Amino acid sequence: MALQWQSAFIPVCPLRTEAWFVKIISVSKLSIVARTLAIPAVITGIVFVSAGTFVLPFVWAIAIIMAAFYLLLAACTDAGLWRERAKPGPGNQDRLTRPIGGVLMISHWVFAGLDVGRFQWSPVPWQLQAAGVAGFAAALAVNFWAMRVNRFYSSVVRVQADRGQQTIVDGPYRFVRHPGYTATLFAMFSGGMALGSWMAMIPVLVFAALFIRRTLLEDRMLQQELPGYAEYALSVRYRLVPGIF
Repeated sequence: MALQWQSAFIPVCPLRTEAWFVKIISVSKLSIVARTLAIPAVITGIVFVSAGTFVLPFVWAIAIIMAAFYLLLAACTDAGLWRERAKPGPGNQDRLTRPIGGVLMISHWVFAGLDVGRFQWSPVPWQLQAAGVAGFAAALAVNFWAMRVNRFYSSVVRVQADRGQQTIVDGPYRFVRHPGYTATLFAMFSGGMALGSWMAMIPVLVFAALFIRRTLLEDRMLQQELPGYAEYALSVRYRLVPGIF
């Protein structure tokens, strides 16, 4: 049985009686916020150091969007989800995507910084960069929606029997079986375009291939091991893109 759906399009943040910022500054939330805000800080730091300048407005825009995304996640998502993503349980079926993807994304940020800040090998027109910022924000909104609905959105490929994993059919899972992965792929491409370097998109293309492999691997595992998922796959036919794949 899936989590109860709360809105036709936009997930509702459970505020109860306190404001969202009060929830964030609780002790447990504060540690989560510190860890998650380190992610955009490290990413933008790599780009700025590689570029040799801080005067990169589209990079700042991406950093602000990422920071807002992680703050919303810290305020509105299940604490068990954060523990699972930070320290997954046993049974990971994909040992390649995270380590190789990490190397690819670091190289992506380094190439982007070198290109836009120092060498201008393959500049992206500012109009496309602006479109990339908008696409990046939209992709993270969908990713937030998926993680808000699905408290089993792990950082690894495993069936979470220890957490009572159930098949999720609500929210964006009504349209494709892996909406978070769809959003992640779109965020990588649109965010890469926003950074302003066509050359830096090469590592993203390789990472996208890894992510598609991960999608196939996870989908097969879920159909075999997660109760109700095979039936769900019959009603929601596509994994990532409706009508295509």
